Amino acid sequence: MQAVLIIAHKQPEQIIALAKQLVPTFKVWVHFDTKMTITPAQQAAFDQLGVHTFSKIDVRWGGWSIGQVAVELFKAALKDPEITHLHLISGQDWPVQAPAKIAHFYENDDHIYMKYFRADQVRKSGELVLWWQKYYFPYDKLNRRTLFGKIYHRVSLHLQRLLGVNKLKRLGYRPEEIYSGENWVDLPRDAAEYAVEYFETHPKLQIMLKTGAFSDEFWLPIIFCNQPEYRDRIIQKHYRYILWEERYGSRPAILDMQDLPALQSEPYFWARKVVFGISDELTQHLPLASREPGKPEN
Repeated sequence: MQAVLIIAHKQPEQIIALAKQLVPTFKVWVHFDTKMTITPAQQAAFDQLGVHTFSKIDVRWGGWSIGQVAVELFKAALKDPEITHLHLISGQDWPVQAPAKIAHFYENDDHIYMKYFRADQVRKSGELVLWWQKYYFPYDKLNRRTLFGKIYHRVSLHLQRLLGVNKLKRLGYRPEEIYSGENWVDLPRDAAEYAVEYFETHPKLQIMLKTGAFSDEFWLPIIFCNQPEYRDRIIQKHYRYILWEERYGSRPAILDMQDLPALQSEPYFWARKVVFGISDELTQHLPLASREPGKPEN
């Protein structure tokens, strides 16, 4: 049995509809941002589906809190000895193919499906990605999305560079050991167990991530890419269709019918972002009767 782990922060009715797509092929765990309100009727719907739900963390964009939710979801699913694979998605994902096809693809597969890159070799928004862990950021307390948060980020980054701050050196990390990627992964049980154990037994890694920016995108790449046994098992694919442009006031884009041809052109498993009220017509055309992707080579 495989598990789908959902990080949810809004639209509980959409999460119920998503869970109905996934059950009973998958066992499903959902973490609700503590800022969400779940009505008794909605909780009853989750319970009837057999979905495991909990709400523990106040999720803040740009902070470690999103990564901590992933850790908590991993731990919850791993308590079930029947779980062989874990798939981490957001509450705004939607299956592009039938859940049974998705599950079949990963059966007896010990690869880790995860995108990654060395943080000292990539720039985003004009910033070296390495800086997001090299310097200190308080985004689990400060709202990074506000105008003040954006100004704070630029000013703080400039001052820390000017002052020669180097958190990595203080914690004993070399730049070439810092990897980033995406939080959305598909992995076998042993890799998930290793990631959780490693994170919880390495306090310096915890300090780095909890005081960094966008740390949910670092924790798994850092853990796996620095261990040859696991790095050799990584496939740089995650079969998710994510459109990195702005649409409907959101980046990544909220998907609609204009994305259907792209979804049909490649063997994707998940589409993100899907938002009810905008993406309804698209979801009515999913899942697709498309082919399962071939197994990639390492």
